[in-house]
Amino acid sequence: MPTPEANFWNTIRRNLPSNCHTTRIENRHGGGVPGVHVAWSGLVFWLELKTTKNNTVRISPQQIAWNTAYSRSGGLSFILVKHLSSGDLILFRGARALDIAKSGLAAGAEFRGSGFGDLWDAIRETGVRHLESVLSGLRDSGSGFGDLALGHPGTGAPVPGS
Repeated sequence: MPTPEANFWNTIRRNLPSNCHTTRIENRHGGGVPGVHVAWSGLVFWLELKTTKNNTVRISPQQIAWNTAYSRSGGLSFILVKHLSSGDLILFRGARALDIAKSGLAAGAEFRGSGFGDLWDAIRETGVRHLESVLSGLRDSGSGFGDLALGHPGTGAPVPGS
């Protein structure tokens, strides 16, 4: 019999936006890596799926560590919780994993609602803000990486043919 999280994944899979490629990972050996990798029209992120019957969210220490380290490295991950009683979807940034483990659904969410269209809009908006922040930080750091996003390394001049 499928678990609530397996049923949740099947529902998500049926409600994916167009131009979305997903890879589901069944990691039974720990490590904390989220269960779904998503590439959606150039926005790339990880998605950990959780279900709950109350306001607590079970997140392992490995999941907290992975999401925290990934976020600190500039990566984007989310923890998406389905409240089984209400059917609500609650979306958190992976960077908030420790807060979610401590405070459950009371932790600061990016989105709360029931519609998949609204959920994907929230993910897209959060993802765009995240990418803008990362690129801004790279430009400001003098690392040269920000220039890569804008054109030729070190100059920002357009790359021929682009």
